This record gives sequence, C-alpha cells and structure tokens, in this order.
Amino acid sequence: MSNANPCLTCGACCAYFRVSFFWGECQSAGGTVPDDQVVLITPHRVAMRGTEYKPARCNSLMGEVGEGVRCTLYENRSSPCREFEASWANGEHNPRCDDARAAYGMPPLTPPVQPMISPERVA
Repeated sequence: MSNANPCLTCGACCAYFRVSFFWGECQSAGGTVPDDQVVLITPHRVAMRGTEYKPARCNSLMGEVGEGVRCTLYENRSSPCREFEASWANGEHNPRCDDARAAYGMPPLTPPVQPMISPERVA
C-alpha cells in the first residue's frame, strides 16, 4: 500500500452504509452538518441524504466508487464519517471497510509492508 490515502480512490463506505447520527450535529442545532443534506430517521436521529435506503449512496459523495471520489461536505461531515477509518490506517484492521469494498468488487486493504532490517544493520 502506498502512502496515498486509499479513501480518495475508494468511497465504498459512502455508498454502502446508512450514515445515521444524532440530530444535534445538524447546523440548525448548532452542529456542522447542513440541514438540507440529512433526512429524519427517528425523532432524534437523522441520516445523510441518499444513505437512508438500499442501495445507499451519500448525496455528498462526488465521483465514481473505486476510481476517484471526494466528499463535498468533508469539513462539515458527521461524526460517523469522521470516525470511520480505512483498514490499517492506524495499524488496525477495519472489517467494515472490507465489507464495503467487497460490495464494489474491490479487494480488502492490506497492512503496510514493514521494511526488513538486515542483521548487519542492527549490530
């Protein structure tokens, strides 16, 4: 895996999961998520528009899944979006990332290859 962010060529999570969260994250409640980009799910929860049904695809996702994508609300995205990490992004496997990628025919991400240190260099 290169040092490039794999999410910039993936976007599967934005087009696979329902992205729901507490309505207090919306701008009208003092949060950052634009009100016109959410739909009411329950009296206290909203979902990103486009993810409330299957097949899901967040309306804020621009581009083609697996080719090149970006979030048009990146600075104002919801907590589930901020907290979701690609597998191995911080050295931890994320099976949910694998599930979303598999739904679009993409292989799971692999851990970065650690450089081998020869015994001569250690001494």
